[in-house]
Amino acid sequence: MIETRQLTKRYGNLIAANEITLNLKEGDVFGFIGPNGSGKTTTMRMIATLLPPDYGECYVNGKSIYTNPAEIRRMVGYMPDLFGVYDDMTVLEYLEFFAATYRINGPQRRKVCEEKLELVDMAFKRDAMVSQLSRGQTQRIGLARTLLHDPQVLLLDEPASGLDPRARIEIRELLKRLGEMKKTVIVSSHILPELSDVCTRVGMIEKGIMLVDADVTEVMKMSRESLIVHVHVKERPEAAAALIQQHGDVENVSMQGPRIDVTLRKSVEDYSFLPKALIDAGFALTGFHEEEINLETAFMRLTKGKQQ
Repeated sequence: MIETRQLTKRYGNLIAANEITLNLKEGDVFGFIGPNGSGKTTTMRMIATLLPPDYGECYVNGKSIYTNPAEIRRMVGYMPDLFGVYDDMTVLEYLEFFAATYRINGPQRRKVCEEKLELVDMAFKRDAMVSQLSRGQTQRIGLARTLLHDPQVLLLDEPASGLDPRARIEIRELLKRLGEMKKTVIVSSHILPELSDVCTRVGMIEKGIMLVDADVTEVMKMSRESLIVHVHVKERPEAAAALIQQHGDVENVSMQGPRIDVTLRKSVEDYSFLPKALIDAGFALTGFHEEEINLETAFMRLTKGKQQ
């Protein structure tokens, strides 16, 4: 659905996007991760045909950005990180205005606008003035506007930026829904927890260079240096820790209050010996789970030292 080949954009001596190569299929929700100024927006604007690249190629549903920009714009919905609204309009009037620009006419226009308001859970604000909306509500109206022409590809640039925790959760739920609708979505963010349970693929970019592009599960595996297991016993945790330390597959054992943190040696993935050893030694096991790796940890580990 989206294919880029060595997509590059320069501003003088600054390379904003350096040979970006992507291959996204229908239904992929691609998390574009990187700090501010890393090249996320530049790449998305090139895919949307809003910014010409200096080098490279991009295809959207088989159409080239060079030879078919008008067709691509009909297939793409682009939501920038900052967008203007018309304060003297109601929410419904605002959407109908943009629906008219997409040549959605007659009774169909009102129907489409109502459907998109339902999709983003904003039907209750249909008659409210746009100027009366909160930041989170404005973002959802912006997403409804982006969806008016039913694009198959969505480019969402920092859609949850500046939102409160509840509004960010609502945006995440919307992104999940869009993925279920088989739309191909690129969503950028520098706030990593926003994307951890939404995306099917993740790209990590820094200083214009794509450092990682893989499925979310693969990214977690790549970033895991060693397995860490958290263990809780009913009593005598220090004695339990000393017992665990004796096993040959254990690299390190540390105490975090009553919790025992067990770091296994590299390449060791089977830790079933731990609960067995503790139970056989008479310890009452009250908690046992593998430490989870989140996207924030993965980003720090996978990009460390690569852009020095």
